[in-house]
Amino acid sequence: MTKQNIKIAITKEDKGYSATARLGGNFIGTQADDFDELKTNVLEAVNLAFEEEEIFYTLNDLTFQYDLESFFSFYRVINAKALAERIGMNQSLLSQYIKGIKKPSKKQTERILRGVRQIGKELTEVNF
Repeated sequence: MTKQNIKIAITKEDKGYSATARLGGNFIGTQADDFDELKTNVLEAVNLAFEEEEIFYTLNDLTFQYDLESFFSFYRVINAKALAERIGMNQSLLSQYIKGIKKPSKKQTERILRGVRQIGKELTEVNF
C-alpha cells in the first residue's frame, strides 16, 4: 500500500472532540478534550493503523475536515456575527448552522468557506 493523504473528520461532541477516518479497510477513530490533544491522538492512531505496512504519517499528510460547529469552536477568534455581515448572510441563519440546528446547503457552505478563506488571505498579508 502506498502512502496516501488521509481526510480526518472532526466533530465537536458534548465534551471535547472526536476524529474519524476511513482509508481502505482501516477505520481510525479517537477523541480528546482539546484540539492540540486531538491532533496528537489522531497522529498516533493513524501511525498505529499503518504500523504493519511500515508507513509513517506526519500532520502534513493529514487533512482535517470540520463541521461548522467544530470549526467555530476551534477558531473562536472568528466572530460569527462579523463573518455573517461580511458574506451577506443573516446572522441568525449562520448561528443556526454553527449550532447544528440547520444544515447548510453545499452553496451556503461554500459561501461561508469563501468568507473564512478571504479573511485568512487578508490576515496573511498584514504588516505592522
